[in-house]
Amino acid sequence: MSEKPAGADMPEETVGSQVSPMSQGSSMSDMSSMSSMSAVWQSSPPGSIYDYIRVASFALGPDGRIAQWSERAAELLGLTASQAIGKDPVEAFVPPEYQETGQRAVADILDGREWTGLVPYRNPRAPSGHGIAEVYVMPAQDEHGKRAALCIAVDVSALRGLETDLASSQAVFGQSPLGFFLFGTDLRILRVNERFAKVFGRPTDEYRGTTPHDLLPRGEADRLAAALRQVLDSGQSLTDMPIVGQAPGSPDRRRWSVSLYRLHSGSGRPIGVAGLAADVTGRRRAEQEAAGVRRNLALLNEAGARIGTSLDLETTARELLDVAVPQFCDLASVDLYQGLLSGDETPPGLADGSAELRRVAFASAVSDGPVAFGDICRVNTVEDPKPIQVGEVHRYPFNSLCAHALRTAQVRVVPGRDGSEALEFGAMLQSTLVVPMVARDTVVGLAQFSRTKGSEPFGERDRALAVELAARAAVSIDNARLYRREHERALILQRSLLPPGDPEAAGLDIACRYLPGNAATEVGGDWFDVIELPGHRTALVVGDVMGRGLRAAVAMGELRTAVRTLALLDLEPAEVLSALDEIARGLGTPGGSHAGARPGSRALARDGKAADDSSDLTEVYLATCVYAVYDPVTRRCTFANAGHPPPVLVEPGEGALLMEVPPGLPLGVGGEPFEEIEVELPDGALLALYTDGLVESRDHTLDEGLHALRAALNTPDGADGGNAAAGSLEDVCDHVLSTLDTHHGEDDIALLMARVQGLSAESVGDWHLPSAPQSVGRARELAREQLESWGLDDLVDTTELLVSELVTNALRYGQGEIRLRLLLDRTLVCEVWDGGLVQPRRRRARDTDEGGRGLQLVGMLSAGWGSRRTPLGKTVWFELALPDGRPSGPDSVEALLSLW
Repeated sequence: MSEKPAGADMPEETVGSQVSPMSQGSSMSDMSSMSSMSAVWQSSPPGSIYDYIRVASFALGPDGRIAQWSERAAELLGLTASQAIGKDPVEAFVPPEYQETGQRAVADILDGREWTGLVPYRNPRAPSGHGIAEVYVMPAQDEHGKRAALCIAVDVSALRGLETDLASSQAVFGQSPLGFFLFGTDLRILRVNERFAKVFGRPTDEYRGTTPHDLLPRGEADRLAAALRQVLDSGQSLTDMPIVGQAPGSPDRRRWSVSLYRLHSGSGRPIGVAGLAADVTGRRRAEQEAAGVRRNLALLNEAGARIGTSLDLETTARELLDVAVPQFCDLASVDLYQGLLSGDETPPGLADGSAELRRVAFASAVSDGPVAFGDICRVNTVEDPKPIQVGEVHRYPFNSLCAHALRTAQVRVVPGRDGSEALEFGAMLQSTLVVPMVARDTVVGLAQFSRTKGSEPFGERDRALAVELAARAAVSIDNARLYRREHERALILQRSLLPPGDPEAAGLDIACRYLPGNAATEVGGDWFDVIELPGHRTALVVGDVMGRGLRAAVAMGELRTAVRTLALLDLEPAEVLSALDEIARGLGTPGGSHAGARPGSRALARDGKAADDSSDLTEVYLATCVYAVYDPVTRRCTFANAGHPPPVLVEPGEGALLMEVPPGLPLGVGGEPFEEIEVELPDGALLALYTDGLVESRDHTLDEGLHALRAALNTPDGADGGNAAAGSLEDVCDHVLSTLDTHHGEDDIALLMARVQGLSAESVGDWHLPSAPQSVGRARELAREQLESWGLDDLVDTTELLVSELVTNALRYGQGEIRLRLLLDRTLVCEVWDGGLVQPRRRRARDTDEGGRGLQLVGMLSAGWGSRRTPLGKTVWFELALPDGRPSGPDSVEALLSLW
């Protein structure tokens, strides 16, 4: 063989290099020790290092030719046994340019020397056409004692690949930032890297042979051991398995994410389980924080949707607890100041937190009834451990945490009780948040949230969430309180502006109904009124202020007061509406002035642009009204209408008719006079006055509503051919409201019904007296006789005295014929008529005056007196209450003497 190097790409120390002979005794010693370790020879499965490097062997005979050829040699060198045996090995597989060097090496081997070196060989599978094998030649002898050789060959590329793989594996294993570990098939650690060792604080060598139970708590170690066995048996990988434990020397609980996979030998034999462990404590904490934030945001979103849906204080408190339990806590309660619930403007005790509170709501996910959970601040809790019941009024002592929270408006945390208090449910509580409910810088109550032991403790975020939940509920509760206060005020206003139930009038049976369009506020601009006038006459009024709500109710109150004032002046209906129109026009302008205003001019500002909505009150103070005056003596009724739906008249045995009253313009428009008509109403006739809300809505027109009203009055009890004049007046009202569409909620509804029952002739005394002095005595006689026929002997003396005074004044200051009329109904009315236009005026007489005391005497002895104009003069009247067995008033003689 030539000494020429094997090639430029081959290290020069490799070709023909020699190593010191290997001691055969040492090898036998190793074999002996291995055999001693095994009691029985066993057949090991494939998968050793030789399988990776593919070791080939062959033998040389004494003649230097191949005597034996293994199958691995055939695979490596590409020659079959028939092609190799008996051939010169150098000529068989060494390229020609290297054969000279190879021949010298074989000669040396046959001389009995060991030889190791790199030998080029022909390899058709290699890109260059040849490969390099590392050959180890060991001298041997055949059965005749002649020199021979045993050769072992390994492809160098396989060795270099193995070295690279080992170096790469070592780098990955040792330099990985993750904890790397390797378990054997006996589930004991074979090897760990430095990162893993740092976590548990031991040198890497000390982990060899340890088990999961040496590193983790028992429960977690059992889980890991079971997972290792499962992966080893099934071969299925396991990723992101959570493991919880404590690192040595650290009290903090750590969380790791472990991934496991099975390792195999080159032949596929399982040789262990490898794993990666990453510390995810921070990531887990961040995930929990994010999950907590999402949960709280979802809870706040739910609170916004569910809390405050009702303007009821108790309902709002229950809505808060429906949101909080069990999503936020295990049990909770709400206490509100008793003053708020009772309607006080400024509930007492807000400064020191010791005022009375009422428990309005309680909710629990762990008990069926109230428990003494956060009530450890309650008075005498130790002596009286009974829990506070829903609806119970109680106080918190001044030095308690609850009272402190109420005083300072700050959240307080009440720790759980000692477990030795097993008899009380409070011993199961972990902690309680005592949260004052603050709205608009005012504490309205106290909310308490508790979690039982075993639940996650309250954190800072939980405290902030509890404050937010309580604040939202507090605002809704305060809104409900304000609404209730305003609602009560509006109701008081509305009820004060409407006549009391079942108004009475002489000669009339009256029934009325009022339905507000807004059921929430129950206030509106519709009104009706029944006003008693002198002479047992009655004014019936129904009106409707355009608009709705409180402003319309205020405008209605002003107009109603004006109507009553004008009615007391005993003006004709048309005159009342004309004066009321002037007042309404003044209400709609600044300062109440309407001088120079044209009809409708206030609806538009200068240059034809719409006036500012905030200052234009024209719409609010436009109103419609119908005004009627009924005289029970003459049975005649005078009507005047200001743009209002016409009255309906139902006479006995007749159908309902719309009265043809001139409609006129609404009040506040001005510019046109009002007309009036006078109609005679027979006894038993029914008169219906109403507002347009009864007969008009989006679903039907005014004409359709009027037709429906007439139909309802024609058949009040459902019987065909019936008549409203014959039924009970209250039943007629109910029938009309139930028949017509009164629940549309678009406008207020007012309904006033009056059945005519005039005064009988026996209840009226009417006489004409000449303008002569003897008429005074005749008037006294007539009055005495009439009262005695009515059985009113107790009123005779007083009536005679007062009649004498009025007739004397008519003779002295009046003109023409004198008329005396006595009317008996619920009271006794006496009227003296004359043709004079001068109205009587009451004055205080001096001690030296001989006269001037007559009207003073009338005022002292009568229940009321007054005067009114008539078309032909004036009427002066007085009224006396009918005797009922009680003292009727001052004696006439004593009253007369008291004037001096």
